[in-house]
Amino acid sequence: METWDAITSRRNVRQFADRPLGDDDVTRILEAGRRAPSSRNWQPWDLIAVTGREELRELSRVWRGGGHVAESALTVVVVLPVLDDPARRERAGFDTGQAAMQMMIAAADRGIGSGHSAVGDQDLARQLLGFPEDRFASIMIDFGYPADRPLRPIRRPDRRPFSEVVHFGRW
Repeated sequence: METWDAITSRRNVRQFADRPLGDDDVTRILEAGRRAPSSRNWQPWDLIAVTGREELRELSRVWRGGGHVAESALTVVVVLPVLDDPARRERAGFDTGQAAMQMMIAAADRGIGSGHSAVGDQDLARQLLGFPEDRFASIMIDFGYPADRPLRPIRRPDRRPFSEVVHFGRW
């Protein structure tokens, strides 16, 4: 798929086909996250890849709206350091967004759908995933083949019109 097609095909998928991802696909998605740009090349994230069906079911319990995680083929949990400095927290959040979107685009390039979920129960997430106390689970990104229809460029996206969103030079 061309990059533009991957961008225009990506949509939030909440229902996944019962079909595993190939090892090459999993590696490609994770490598896309690892290579994501970050402020001052800080790379604050760690990525925990979960593929086991029972582990995914348990992981889906860390957020009240995370049921789709249970049916994914892969969920990547982005783990960040606990930071007291607000400026560093903000940079880490922005960096996480870049890593997440880069993984989602890499997945779409291979026809793999993705979605995202918050993490509400940090204690349960820590218990299930084993990350240290000085870290927290920032976001979960779930991946799998869409159950309803394959990814393809969306011709009429449900988005505000270009002319309302884009301002050239100034507002």
